[in-house]
Amino acid sequence: MKKIKLGVIREGKVPPDKRVPLTPKQCKMVEAKFPNVEVIVQPSPIRSFKDEEYIAEGITLNEDLTDCDVIIGVKEVNVSDLIPNKKFLFFSHTIKKQAYNRPLLRAILDKKIQMIDYEALKDKSNKRIIGFGRYAGIVGCYNGFRTYGLKHNLFTIKPANQCANRKEVEEELKKVILPATTKIVLTGFGRVGHGAREILDLLPIKEVSPEEFLNNNFDSPVYTQLEVEDYYARQDGTHFVKQDFYSSPEKYKSTFPRYTKVADMYIPCHFWNNNSPYILTKEDLKATDIRLTMVADVSCDIDEPIGCTIRSSTIIDPIFGYNPVTESEDDFTKEGVIAVMAVDNLPCELPMDASQDFGNELIKHIFPALFGEDPDDIIGRGSETNLNGTLNPRFEYLSDYVNGVTETN
Repeated sequence: MKKIKLGVIREGKVPPDKRVPLTPKQCKMVEAKFPNVEVIVQPSPIRSFKDEEYIAEGITLNEDLTDCDVIIGVKEVNVSDLIPNKKFLFFSHTIKKQAYNRPLLRAILDKKIQMIDYEALKDKSNKRIIGFGRYAGIVGCYNGFRTYGLKHNLFTIKPANQCANRKEVEEELKKVILPATTKIVLTGFGRVGHGAREILDLLPIKEVSPEEFLNNNFDSPVYTQLEVEDYYARQDGTHFVKQDFYSSPEKYKSTFPRYTKVADMYIPCHFWNNNSPYILTKEDLKATDIRLTMVADVSCDIDEPIGCTIRSSTIIDPIFGYNPVTESEDDFTKEGVIAVMAVDNLPCELPMDASQDFGNELIKHIFPALFGEDPDDIIGRGSETNLNGTLNPRFEYLSDYVNGVTETN
């Protein structure tokens, strides 16, 4: 059996990303599970796992990865670090024609690299099979409670990035004390939404149906998690059909504003198509009977479905205020100003836990197809480019983008 060398590249983006695709123990696990694979790790001073931890597991460290067959990272690889004629796996952030990464995709093609994009890896049902969404939901929901506590001077918990790990996050949650009338609404049922639920379910907060949430009062904190049919309706008043909504979203309108009249917190964890109607507009937020005071926008689509998400925030400075009257930033603690948490790289706040979760998914769902049989063509369908220096057929829509004709979506 041919030996395959798997290289783990040093993350090169600025600001630094401390996550890794494989932890030290997972590297050892890969070599045990796939005997034809040898893992080589490029040294790095910024990883959440130290070089010494990889060495302790018997993993080889080498600055030079040119002898590797496959090279994996997390975020975009710097053009200067690309090695010609290799297979690379990372999040390229090019499949939506992001203009800032056009030079990267051009370089990948010029260097005849097979670029396998995590975002494009899907099962036979065309469902994404790997990502950091779970930890985006976990950290985003935790940050939401921290923001709510600061907004209303109720309690103080550590920022997630100051917690050593998930265990400390859970300890901090014990400090959360909510008024009995607190009502929280959550959108999204994917990895992100389920991650958020993990935090909600650690707190004394009862789940209720959307109808109960809208119509009933409670004597303890509650939350509801909405499906798309709970906050979209057909414009002509006919019955909601989910598949029709996905194929023809322009026929639908948002009904979400009714939740803002009874909810204190909103945690958006949905996937939003830019052809879909906005969920909560700036005009909606001007309503005089709005109760909503805080939005933890985990999805973080800037200036699109959620009117108060006018920019992303940072791990260091995660909260800003949105004044619905002026449609501009304001002090988030002021009356009438909505506190917004819109950090766009949430999993980076718990890099060790997020890395371990991601590595487990790689080993379970991706590596069997990468290093062995691939009956569902997971790798082929997830490869934007090939070793001939061209776009694969599924990604030919990027041709104009590569040539500088099409701007970012």
